[in-house]
Amino acid sequence: MRRAAVLAAAVVVPVVVALVVLVNVMGRGSGDGAGPVAQVEGTTPAPRGNLPPVQVDTPEVTPAADLACPVLMAQLPVELAGESARFVTSDSPYAYAWGDPPTVLICGVAPAAGYVAGASTLVVSGVEWFVDTSDPDTVVWTTVDRNVPVQVSVPASSDSAAPTALSPIIATALPYTQPVPGAG
Repeated sequence: MRRAAVLAAAVVVPVVVALVVLVNVMGRGSGDGAGPVAQVEGTTPAPRGNLPPVQVDTPEVTPAADLACPVLMAQLPVELAGESARFVTSDSPYAYAWGDPPTVLICGVAPAAGYVAGASTLVVSGVEWFVDTSDPDTVVWTTVDRNVPVQVSVPASSDSAAPTALSPIIATALPYTQPVPGAG
């Protein structure tokens, strides 16, 4: 008798759980199954693609980039520092751009050529950057402490808002590694 009760419970409990799940998924007879509608306020960022595509020269994609960069790319915002994303034409899927003139991110670049032992760097939200200001039109920020370097090219007329906003995303998406100076 006891065995029959245990078997009955073994059959009845899963059936009851399945019915509870089904009722919660399908709704409680509310007609169309729809629950309350959330009220969302605020502005919607401009859709990606309002600007013409920007041509971005990218390095050859490495196996390390293929492993690490998709995690970062999936987290990039549609709007960055007040600028909307735009389409990119490149040989790599790991390039992204915002605004006009564009701010361009490339994941999987070579280590910063100008970064040598003792070179000055900036740490923003846990990400260490080497900042190259040698081009009068573009400031190039390159991470030196991630398993795959990331480069953010910002128009010289802009401030550091884009790398600052991207730093927490990079910090969580790409693992830290001890900085290694590039070729001088």
